[in-house]
Amino acid sequence: QVQLVESGGGLVQAGGSLRLSCAASGRTWSIYDMGWFRQAPGREREFVAVITWNSGLTYYPDSVKGRFTISRDNAKNTMYLQMNSLKPEDTAVYYCAAKVSSGLYIRDTSYDYWGPGTQVTVSS
Repeated sequence: QVQLVESGGGLVQAGGSLRLSCAASGRTWSIYDMGWFRQAPGREREFVAVITWNSGLTYYPDSVKGRFTISRDNAKNTMYLQMNSLKPEDTAVYYCAAKVSSGLYIRDTSYDYWGPGTQVTVSS
């Protein structure tokens, strides 16, 4: 089992920045990829970013590319999401997730473990 806990959410004005953290514990040696997803009210959960745990390769959808940066500190078993130039449409609950196999990284069903989520609200 892997346990995940997010932190760092909050309220920010449009154009501002936030950094989310995701602390992993348990069988962290089994992690293949870690990712961030978000879900706004009335919408499906959306892929935000992924990082391969060993090599550090990253991927983003066009909606956040150039504004968000995913990173990890393997020694601390912690993943981060630096969010800059935030827009009101970035408002959502943000979830970190981990998967232990090489499933499709943009698909939430590929992930085995999830954190409880942290709210990000961007005001206009």
